[in-house]
Amino acid sequence: MPARKPLKLATFNINGVRSRLPALLAWLDREAPDIACLQELKAPDEAFPANPIRDAGYGVIWHGQRSWNGVAILARGQDPLESRRGLPGDPRDTQSRYLEAAAHGLVVGCLYLPNGNPQPGPKFDYKLAWFDRLLEYAGQLVDSEHPVALVGDYNVVPTDEDIYNPRSWRKDALLQPESRDRYAALLAQGWTDALRQRFGQERIYTFWDYFRQHWERNAGLRIDHLLLNRTLAPRLTDAGVDRWVRALPSPSDHAPTWVALTRTRRKTLP
Repeated sequence: MPARKPLKLATFNINGVRSRLPALLAWLDREAPDIACLQELKAPDEAFPANPIRDAGYGVIWHGQRSWNGVAILARGQDPLESRRGLPGDPRDTQSRYLEAAAHGLVVGCLYLPNGNPQPGPKFDYKLAWFDRLLEYAGQLVDSEHPVALVGDYNVVPTDEDIYNPRSWRKDALLQPESRDRYAALLAQGWTDALRQRFGQERIYTFWDYFRQHWERNAGLRIDHLLLNRTLAPRLTDAGVDRWVRALPSPSDHAPTWVALTRTRRKTLP
């Protein structure tokens, strides 16, 4: 019997789902991820383009917000089963940054962590407070018997090896020690950073801003991460970045980032 095709889980900061819809549909058609998590929809719930996505063969749930933020989870051939809308810990927080669902046998948290700029200031304080809430919640999931992935735009460059040149970014919220320390604390809980697991010390980027020909010069950052809990991590077989999407006309400044997973947990050899 031939081996089953791996399950592909992807994350993509779309940077405006309505304006980038043709690129999204082209990517879904060519790469066919089984689960796709989107961030930065920049659309209220009523304006989310659900019908074209469903016509492409994907069930979808979304958590929108006018002009800013917004997250969505797509599942090929099925409807995601929503399990959480909004990160717990602060009932006053109304920003659309976290959505969680079960799909294709996984529990997937799609997140858009606050950028935090300018720092210092209230936006950076909010970033750190949101990160602390994520840490508390992630601690409940890392040892779950269910396979769990926390994926999305973390707005954190984990180390200097994850950026083309850290010198000009030292004051940016993405590189601050407080941001990096919290990301490291997530990994210390037992989460596996799938791209770093796959590529070791090789430089790999997921974001190239629109300035100074950063895309053309491959002057990028790695800020889109797929973290796998202890149950899911042994199923990792591959990971990568669909760079061709960043080269399309009027692209997002991010490229889709993905992992391939075996569809059943690997048996441990005696």
